[in-house]
Amino acid sequence: MNILAFDTCLGACSAAVGLDVGGPAQRIVARCERRDTGHAEVLLPMVRDVMAAAALDFEAIDRVAVTTGPGTFTGTRIGISAALGFSLVRRVSVVGASSLALMASQAAELLPRWPAAAELAVAVDVRRDQVYIQLFGDGGRVALGAPLLLDVADAARLGGDRPIVLVGSGAEAVAAAARREEREAVAELPDLQPDARHLLHMAYALPPATKPLRPLYLRAPDAKPNIPEEVRRP
Repeated sequence: MNILAFDTCLGACSAAVGLDVGGPAQRIVARCERRDTGHAEVLLPMVRDVMAAAALDFEAIDRVAVTTGPGTFTGTRIGISAALGFSLVRRVSVVGASSLALMASQAAELLPRWPAAAELAVAVDVRRDQVYIQLFGDGGRVALGAPLLLDVADAARLGGDRPIVLVGSGAEAVAAAARREEREAVAELPDLQPDARHLLHMAYALPPATKPLRPLYLRAPDAKPNIPEEVRRP
């Protein structure tokens, strides 16, 4: 199966194409660039670059995969819109995955060893003493709950009192809060970002979406519409 995957949810933009994913002749071409803004400007050129490097025509793509959030409002919309656009033009199946599940999959490869009883949590700092967080078992391979938006103190209690390994930009803050409550907690990979290269194998195993993908927003937008006072008054 030939799969095109990309991510624009958080602090990076990445694209990857996998040829014969899951097969004996598998080959992957991928690019990833750290950036907090400007995903829209670089995503399509990045997709063109990986497709050209793979010497693959868009007609040969069997499936498109994208992260659906949580993430920034603009970034998440960009990725999903691009995936839906590709699917409509090429009439291929689309799959979506949590950005936090993708990061957990990456951590499972980067951190092969931790306490046997420990769970893995991906924690992303979203300011205001809050994090996006999701809990995983089986070394980061099985989600134990949905992505959540929690205060750091509440995130530190997620999963009870079991030992926990946290990854992501919010890992250290949550681990410190957990240790203050005498819970065994370790923070790793503070610079971890979603990477479309790892999304390819997730996409191979995921069932195609039966409905249009929707962005997963866990918080209200920071920006407020600039409505004149005379319009706001009843």
